[in-house]
Amino acid sequence: MLKRVILSNQNMYALITGASKGIGKEIAMELAKKKYDLILIARSASQLEEAAKEIRSKYAVKVDFLATDLSAPDVARGVFKWVEQNNYQVSILVNNAGYGLAGDFENYTLEQNRAMMNLNMITVSEMCQVFLPMLKRHSQAYILNIASSTAYQALPQMAIYAATKIFVLNFSRALKFELKNSSVSVTCVSPGATDTNFNDRAAIPAKARKAAEKVVMSPQDVAKISIDAMFAGKTEVIAGFVNKLGAFLAWIAPKAITEKVAAGIYE
Repeated sequence: MLKRVILSNQNMYALITGASKGIGKEIAMELAKKKYDLILIARSASQLEEAAKEIRSKYAVKVDFLATDLSAPDVARGVFKWVEQNNYQVSILVNNAGYGLAGDFENYTLEQNRAMMNLNMITVSEMCQVFLPMLKRHSQAYILNIASSTAYQALPQMAIYAATKIFVLNFSRALKFELKNSSVSVTCVSPGATDTNFNDRAAIPAKARKAAEKVVMSPQDVAKISIDAMFAGKTEVIAGFVNKLGAFLAWIAPKAITEKVAAGIYE
């Protein structure tokens, strides 16, 4: 039988992936405001160190970081082993790290597509699996998975990316149901266009960037929506009214029409 412990926020760590910048960093900021100690995970050691220093100076919380490639096979077990070696107790797990690749599916190599799928799906599910026993030991714990508004339809020109986010959304909903009688709450947040470096890494074309200009959200706003939803115990949240409307229209409109419209934006 698992023993549950009650600790103050100062004794609990929130672990955030993709935390060196963008939405992940702002989620870390939101949690630091609430006096959670932090573990930041991302690829760049220098960016993580900079983020950690900024958060410590602003909020006087403990911040440690681990630089690792979250798209690598079996990385979740390595992260968990590092957490255990440092005697950290994680009560909040935020799976934020992810990226997309824009353009025709066949334009990318097997290795490029595999790495994206590894990060967006396999690492997310494996992080949940390896940390669940630790999370269940707390009287209240949380998993926050960041999906995307693309999770609500097939997306030509970003075929694999959108499909990985459908996985994140449906996996999160199912996991929430499975854990309904436990101390662990699961929330999935789906942001739309956000002012981060996502577009640059994904090589989003200028036409699509232009179309998103009027609805783009700040990472600070997305982070606040995400953390508020997580602590409220919500299952599924789409960030922003326009994104909610878009998801609704994608649901009621014929799929052939929504796919044609989406392809026209990204081509």
